Amino acid sequence: MVNGIRKAAFACEKYVSGKSMDDVMRDYGLSSVVKLGSNENMYGPYPHALEAMRDEVSLINIYPERNYIKLKELLADKFGVADSTWVSLGHGAGNVLDSIAKTLLEEGDEVLVPEQSYRLYPEISKIMGAKVIEVPLNDQYSIDLHDYAKLLTDRTKIVWLCNPNNPTGTVVPIDDFAWFVDQMPADCWLVVDEAYAEFADADVLPDVIAAVKSGKQVIDVRTFSKYYGLAGGRIGYLIADPEFVNWYDTVSEPFNSNRTGLAGAVALLEQDADECRRCRDLMVADRERMNAELAAMGCTPVKSHANFVFFEMPYDASQVAELLLRRGVIVRPCGGWGYPNHMRVSIGTTEQNDAFLSAIRDVFAEMAKR
Repeated sequence: MVNGIRKAAFACEKYVSGKSMDDVMRDYGLSSVVKLGSNENMYGPYPHALEAMRDEVSLINIYPERNYIKLKELLADKFGVADSTWVSLGHGAGNVLDSIAKTLLEEGDEVLVPEQSYRLYPEISKIMGAKVIEVPLNDQYSIDLHDYAKLLTDRTKIVWLCNPNNPTGTVVPIDDFAWFVDQMPADCWLVVDEAYAEFADADVLPDVIAAVKSGKQVIDVRTFSKYYGLAGGRIGYLIADPEFVNWYDTVSEPFNSNRTGLAGAVALLEQDADECRRCRDLMVADRERMNAELAAMGCTPVKSHANFVFFEMPYDASQVAELLLRRGVIVRPCGGWGYPNHMRVSIGTTEQNDAFLSAIRDVFAEMAKR
C-alpha cells in the first residue's frame, strides 16, 4: 500500500479514455482502424499550423515567450475583450478547468455538475475537497438550468456547464442562460466549457463573452483540440474578468502551454482560418447526414451541435461497440453515463464516416439474427 495519498483522492474516479488505435490493431489483428471515439478532428493538423510547429521544434529547449504573449493578444482581439489581461492559457481545456478548480474551491464548497457530461468536472472538484452535487439531464438529454437553480445555496462555488454538452451534443436555451446567471449567489462562478462551440450555429448559443464583459462571474473555457484539430498540441484557454485571470495565473504554473502547440495555435488563427471553416462545414454536413442514415436504420438520434452524433439504438451499445471494434471502428458506448443503449460517434472525414455507417449496418444485421 502506498502511504501519504491525499484523502480526497480516494473519492475520485480515474478518467477512462477510449481504446487507442494501436491497442485495437494489436488486439484484433487489424492493419488499419477508424478512430471515432474521442471527438478529435480528423481533418487536422492544418497546413500552416503543421509548418509552424515543425519550425518551432528547433527551439524546444527554450521556454515559450513570444507566441505565449501573441496568442493571448490574438484571442483578446478575436473575442472583442479590451486586451490580453482577459485571457489565460493552459495545457488543453482540461488543465484550464483543473486550474480554475484550484483557484476557486475550498474544503466544504459545493459544486453543481451535469450527471451525464464530461467526467473531469466532479473529479477536479472532489480533489479540492468540494461537495459534488450531480444534476441529471432532462428527458431531452439537455442540461436544465431551472433544475440547477433549485440547488443553489450560499455554499455553491462553481456551476460546471458543458455547452454543447458531451456526450449528448445538446445546448441550453439562450434565455435560460441569461436568467440563471442572475440567480447565482454572490460567491458562485459559472464555468462554461465551450469546447465544441464552433460546431454549433451562433444563434443557438448563449453569448458567454457578453456575460463575462458585463461583469458577471462567468468564465468561458475553450480549446484548440476540436475545431482547430490540435488535440495533441494541448492548448486550452479561458476568457474572464482580468482580476480572476490574475489569480488564475498566480495558481497555475508559469509558461503553462506547449511551445509547439502555441506556434500551431497562432498559425491557425492567422493563416488557417479559411481551411478550418471549410472542414467544419464538411463535418456539420456529415453530422446531419449520419443522423439521417442512423434514423433510417431504426436508431433515434439526438439533435447535435457538436462534432459527434449521439443516438439510441435497438441493441446494447457495448455489444455493438465490441462488434464494431472487430471491424476496425472505434466508437464510444454511453453506458458509463447511464445510457446503455446509446452511442456517441465522432464525426471523422467523409470516408471514415462512410466506413462507420457500413460497419454498423453489418453489425445490426448480425445482431438481428441472434
